[in-house]
Amino acid sequence: MISSFLSFLQFEKRASEHTIVSYRNDLEQFWTYIETAFPNTTWQEVDAVAIRTWVVTLLEEKISPRSINRKMSALKSFYKYHIKMGALETNPMLQVHAPKVHQRLPHFVEELDMEKLFTSELFENHFEGWRDRTMLELFYATGMRLSELRMLTFADIDLYNDQVKVLGKRNKERIIPFGHNFKNILTKYFTFYNENFGASSQNKYVFVNVKGELLSPKQIYTIVRRYLDMITTIEKRSPHVIRHTFATHLLNRGADLNSIKELLGHSSLAATQVYTHNSIEKLKSIYQQAHPRA
Repeated sequence: MISSFLSFLQFEKRASEHTIVSYRNDLEQFWTYIETAFPNTTWQEVDAVAIRTWVVTLLEEKISPRSINRKMSALKSFYKYHIKMGALETNPMLQVHAPKVHQRLPHFVEELDMEKLFTSELFENHFEGWRDRTMLELFYATGMRLSELRMLTFADIDLYNDQVKVLGKRNKERIIPFGHNFKNILTKYFTFYNENFGASSQNKYVFVNVKGELLSPKQIYTIVRRYLDMITTIEKRSPHVIRHTFATHLLNRGADLNSIKELLGHSSLAATQVYTHNSIEKLKSIYQQAHPRA
């Protein structure tokens, strides 16, 4: 039953590889628990009590409420699918409540630190150096996700109109503009690319290794982490942190929330509103420093 649900996610919902792997791991972990704690139980016989016991076990193992909620989300989608297909008759997840999760503010890099990253001489003057710089500049210029940047082809970049086409979650396409400064960076990188691999064709990936092969997600993460380590001491340093940085800096400089939502490719405004908390915290800090009776 797990495999048929995963096939549905892959071929009909067009879920990302990362999502499919996460759902597979969560569902298989749950089923391993059921087989151990409730031997000879079928999927039809799993009830709310069994699921609650599983949740308690995860909490006792010090699994964070956020991680447990992700696992429960996978289980909810699993039951919803199989009930719709007629393979199951009841949904025990309707009687199970998720653990409360404390709101976490997104980590982001300060503007001065991002400026230091791009104005210092951290990037070497060869193909890999310009590739790394272009990737980091693109993350910061557009706020795109790692998976979106990784799969970019030359056909997706429109230098004439200063914009890039991105294929986001669930194959949802969006257009993101970029500034003149990034256009110059991109043009310089293309020069190095052409010197190493010949003229770039439209269907080739933009970011590759020295052999011309597509970079893996882990390689991109490692590159971003290495450079962020040089300019900031924040706890998390990843491509997603630069995405948070993009959104936070736009908001701090007066961009409206709806525009940021469209640029990030969020399906709802609720996902974007988390960035207002960072701005409020900044306002509180300014207030404490500036108000005579604070």
